[in-house]
Amino acid sequence: MAAFVDRAPFIAKAGNGGNGCVSFHREKFVQNGGPDGGDGGHGGDVILLADENMHTLLDFRFRSKYEAPAGQDGAGGRRNGKRGESLIVKVPVGTVVREKESGVVVADMYEAGRQKVLLRGGRGGWGNSHFATPTRQAPNFAKPGIKTERHEFILELKSIADVGLVGYPNVGKSTLLSAVTAARPKIANYHFTTLTPNLGMVRRRGQDFVMADIPGLVEGASEGAGLGHDFLRHVERTRLLLHVIDAAGSEGRHPVEDFEQINLELKKYGDLSDRPQIIAANKMDLPDGEAGYQMLQEHIAGRYPLFPISAAAHQGLDALMDCVADTLAALPPMAPFAEEEMLPESLEKTGFEVTLDGSVFVVSGSAVNQLLDSVNFSDEESLNWFHRTLRRAGIIDALRDAGAKEGSTVRIDDMEFDFIE
Repeated sequence: MAAFVDRAPFIAKAGNGGNGCVSFHREKFVQNGGPDGGDGGHGGDVILLADENMHTLLDFRFRSKYEAPAGQDGAGGRRNGKRGESLIVKVPVGTVVREKESGVVVADMYEAGRQKVLLRGGRGGWGNSHFATPTRQAPNFAKPGIKTERHEFILELKSIADVGLVGYPNVGKSTLLSAVTAARPKIANYHFTTLTPNLGMVRRRGQDFVMADIPGLVEGASEGAGLGHDFLRHVERTRLLLHVIDAAGSEGRHPVEDFEQINLELKKYGDLSDRPQIIAANKMDLPDGEAGYQMLQEHIAGRYPLFPISAAAHQGLDALMDCVADTLAALPPMAPFAEEEMLPESLEKTGFEVTLDGSVFVVSGSAVNQLLDSVNFSDEESLNWFHRTLRRAGIIDALRDAGAKEGSTVRIDDMEFDFIE
């Protein structure tokens, strides 16, 4: 069985744009055929695909660098270079992609079959045929293709499950999962038997939902103690927490202290303590189970639904699962992580300037011109990306501060367009 890996480095580079060609028409009896250099092809994009048949990031431990093909150079006879093919990189469903340096989420592959253009290929350069004018009939130059940059990311796999089983090690989470689903997790009487998330499908009250048995928490888990971060990463997506507590105190711990400590770790990690929670007082078949259940009942005082169960003896599971199904039916689906557009690295470093030329607002800067070259203005998705990048870079706000209003003329390099907020 392949090792389970839920965090891995990922280095990617989109394809460079092909160079435009400098060429002049050559034909017998035609002395001045004119420029006929073709355009370079656009570089290939790097596209992520959420594959439901992948369950681990192990592949990225063996290969972490990916590069899309470059576009071909243009040729004479107005022959344009071939576009570089997009590179499709498959990742498991639930993978979150973070930019390594900033830590921002740039992609959340939360749904099977979802595709996300992570990096766009460089725009191909224009051939010299584009630069012919009545006064410059033989341009001896062409535009080079846009060179793309290498970016470093961190891939994190966060399990897609409706219900997350939380609790200390060895409280019976794996036993409960095996009792209510067809999953067969490894079960043994020692801590951290479960080292990777185990998922099982539950059918109850006419609905199906996924339950995840995830490595147990210990005190200090929110700071990374034990398997802390490895555990908490997989709870972030769950809509409902099923908190399993050893009511009998068979490990020498107190049930009430267990309840408070686990909730403290959830609170320290983020907003996990705000998730709806159901308490399962497990191991009621052991001698001290009833006493522990009574203490939990008095301490919780109706704040959460509390069910006495014995996962090993299959006692009390029907009422517990009915409550889980009813609670899930009333909860909204889990929202995906908010994604942020990536700014071209050169734009972050060099910035831009907004000036006024008569009634035209001029945005200047070498990186802004390079950004313009990377846009395919005949493609709606590329245009939307261009507008989002301008907004995130602060160019839209800067134009507004300079006095631009809806419909004002904006010029970048040699292109003019209307200002749209």
